[in-house]
Amino acid sequence: MNTEINMRVKNAITLFEEGYNCSQAVFMAYADIFCIEQNQAAALSTSFGGGMGRMREVCGAVSGAVMLLGLKYPHLDPTDNNPKNRNYQTVQKFTNQFRSEMGSYICADLLKLKREPQSPESAIRNKAYYKTRPCTRCVALAARIVGFEIIE
Repeated sequence: MNTEINMRVKNAITLFEEGYNCSQAVFMAYADIFCIEQNQAAALSTSFGGGMGRMREVCGAVSGAVMLLGLKYPHLDPTDNNPKNRNYQTVQKFTNQFRSEMGSYICADLLKLKREPQSPESAIRNKAYYKTRPCTRCVALAARIVGFEIIE
């Protein structure tokens, strides 16, 4: 694996294990490339944790990566669909790769939960939390896959 990507994957895992949510961890690991300060990156990606505010929809790690792809391949001119199409193609490629490795990109499926909102209170992070959930693996995978698109 590319040394820089490997470093950023490790950083994403560290950020997640420090208490940032899955979306924040992935987004923050690459934010500097787009000249986004860490606090701003954390703020922008906050709401996507837990499958958007713990509603268990699209995995937050995937959402963080997709936000990065929007920065890499932005659609800025509403009269030109080519950049939008390039972005959508890249997002679909990313999500297909994530799904092929994890089985889904839906938070509830990954956690084997009913697909319904849960308490807005975040879970307490302890050894049992990390041991029983695939979240760290999701963060690492999303950071790795998106890294190949952003770095290379």
